[in-house]
Amino acid sequence: METIKITGEARTAGGSTSATNIRKEGKIPCVVYGGGESTLFSLNPLDVRSLVYTPDFKLAEITVDGKTTTCILKDIQMHPVTDSIMHIDFLKLVDGHPVKLDVPVRCVGVSPGVKVGGKLQQKLRKIRIKTVPEKIVDHLTVDISALELGDSVRVRDIDLPEGIEIMNPMANPVASVEIPRALRSAQNAEGKAGEVSAAE
Repeated sequence: METIKITGEARTAGGSTSATNIRKEGKIPCVVYGGGESTLFSLNPLDVRSLVYTPDFKLAEITVDGKTTTCILKDIQMHPVTDSIMHIDFLKLVDGHPVKLDVPVRCVGVSPGVKVGGKLQQKLRKIRIKTVPEKIVDHLTVDISALELGDSVRVRDIDLPEGIEIMNPMANPVASVEIPRALRSAQNAEGKAGEVSAAE
């Protein structure tokens, strides 16, 4: 699992005034909480680009005043107009303490339905899981090798490693093989032709 190393600058004052001043300096106000303590700090926006702007799940290793903490990205506040990052919350990982997080779900295998012209539509790209830090994975997989035209795989079909609980409804579809309009029209035409032949 990829870990992004970040060095932050400690800040002693909280509140909106302090946060505004930090943003004026071109930095992002942040907090790490968990394990009964919290740490206020600021960081350079460039240091979190590969952590924030990615579909992948990554850990963050944050060092402030010489103390390093392994965390997950918990919440990001974005500016409503500019989409710039206004504030970031990180959650400290504590061994043995369960956490909830979102990880990508990836399709594996080759669908027979896709081979004959169907289109794979992935309807769910991230799954919410609950696990302890020692069992965290950077993604889950679902096998699509049995999907024919019109078939779907659901959350309950995801390959689940030991020690991980899925929080999403089990019946929610993850991916399906849709029948393109042209292929559906061709199937209907074949069906009508078959009916005419049978009538004759």
